[in-house]
Amino acid sequence: MPNWGGGAKCGACEKTVYHAEEIQCNGRSFHKSCFLCMACRKALDSTTVAAHESEIYCKTCYGRKYGPKGVGFGQGAGCLSTDTGDHLGLNLQQGSPKPARPSTPTNASKFAKKMVDVDKCPRCGKSVYAAEKIMGGGKPWHKTCFRCAICGKSLESTNVTDKDGELYCKVCYAKNFGPKGIGFGGLTQVEKKEDE
Repeated sequence: MPNWGGGAKCGACEKTVYHAEEIQCNGRSFHKSCFLCMACRKALDSTTVAAHESEIYCKTCYGRKYGPKGVGFGQGAGCLSTDTGDHLGLNLQQGSPKPARPSTPTNASKFAKKMVDVDKCPRCGKSVYAAEKIMGGGKPWHKTCFRCAICGKSLESTNVTDKDGELYCKVCYAKNFGPKGIGFGGLTQVEKKEDE
């Protein structure tokens, strides 16, 4: 039977998807506004989508639901992830008892539930939300707080080094915590002779 509606049907809402608003994934069409992770509802694009049969997920939720399980998987080598995915509706620990959860009112708003799990920035102590979060030294930081503790230089993943929970640029780290002596970022031969 021909499709008289003018376009394909959306894989999420089943309404007609017109060409100008169409995103295709695994041979299915979606509205831009319907192209969301089925678990966490985060907006997806071609670089963040992971499809499993007729379901679409962000790479994080896909890894939690279908990726390898156990020590060292999904969080970096040697880590044990205690994230069960319950807050996303993912049942990952089949057969295992659920950990005790703090009691919260059943009618709590979505906003109140999200406020409980907000990370704090180690530098300023304020809440760090997903839109402004940068991970460094295993901790979440604000973009504006992601600076060297000594010189204040803005840091990136290529020039950041952490020590004792504080962030440093590679230059300041080498000067303050690296090897000392001639030719190791400390005094040069000329400066040393002048001091004597």
